[in-house]
Amino acid sequence: MKQWMKKLVDQLDMDWGSEGHAKTKSDHKPTLSEDRATLLYILDVYNKNLFEVQNHSIRKVRAKLDTVAKELMTLEGEELESALFRFRQFISSYRIDETTYVQNTFDDFKRIIWDFADNLGEEVAAEATSEGQVNNSLAQLREAVESNSIEDLRAKSREFIDFYLKHQTSSNERRSKRMETVKKSLSTVKKQLMEANRTMRSDHLTGAHNRKSFDEQVKRYIQINQLDHDPVTMLLFDIDFFKKINDAYGHDIGDFVLQQCVRLLQESFAREEDFVARLGGEEFAVILPGCDTKQAIKMVDDCMAKIRKEVFVHGNLEIRFTASLGIAQLEAGETPDGWYKRVDEALYTSKQTGRNKYTVANPSGIKRVA
Repeated sequence: MKQWMKKLVDQLDMDWGSEGHAKTKSDHKPTLSEDRATLLYILDVYNKNLFEVQNHSIRKVRAKLDTVAKELMTLEGEELESALFRFRQFISSYRIDETTYVQNTFDDFKRIIWDFADNLGEEVAAEATSEGQVNNSLAQLREAVESNSIEDLRAKSREFIDFYLKHQTSSNERRSKRMETVKKSLSTVKKQLMEANRTMRSDHLTGAHNRKSFDEQVKRYIQINQLDHDPVTMLLFDIDFFKKINDAYGHDIGDFVLQQCVRLLQESFAREEDFVARLGGEEFAVILPGCDTKQAIKMVDDCMAKIRKEVFVHGNLEIRFTASLGIAQLEAGETPDGWYKRVDEALYTSKQTGRNKYTVANPSGIKRVA
């Protein structure tokens, strides 16, 4: 089996010898055709980039994708065809709801901006009406001047002065009210846009940053590094045997473990500039600006010690878990994909050599396993 295919099978982290996988020898992981491996890779990428959609929670979609992955690995013939048909139906339904969600989100943005523009339009129209009244009063005053009548001029002058004083008072009040309205509208728009932006960049389950936000931050830190050359290090975390936790206790407990993992990461990497993200499933990333590899290792040691000794209580259950890590300091001229690939390879080495450990990588390959 090709190396990338073998790595993919390992990442699925399944118990291939358990009941329900009787077609596979218990002491060997299954082999894959390139077609099936490609489908599994697509499922894996899709799994890591899910977002919450009405009628399709991330947890349920992820469980469905996991089921399909297992069926791809174990079924043959008509059973496989039937599984693929059911999957096509599911994807069709999911994509319709996903498209609807995105369109509704876009419509919400349009509504926010439209309401703001509408308020401004009303104020502009009121101002135009007021200016029209002033012009009309001035025209009457000019007519009185041209009429050569002292009485008309005296009367129109008084009318104009009274009107203009009232107009100025009303204009000032209207201007003050308009500015207050504009401020409120701007505040509402800003709040709604910030909330929408936060939602789009946050993981719905754990509250950590999501994959989209992570990808943006990686590019940003590389740009900053090119200017100031300060060190920046990326960590990649993977909860060990997470699927077994889900299988043993259910997805509710699995969600609880994910939330607790994020809590521990945020407590361990609590500097204002530290960036914690959930990339998908049980995989998390941390970016540490201003930290070289040596400093990052110290923080990782403290974090792993905390994870190892923590007992997570949920109802009558006491749950423990460990994590495998990869560590990579950004190198000069490195691309986002290159940086991520190095830390991902380091994480893979940690998982392949016993788990519950970290591995440090450099451009020439894996440097050290601890």
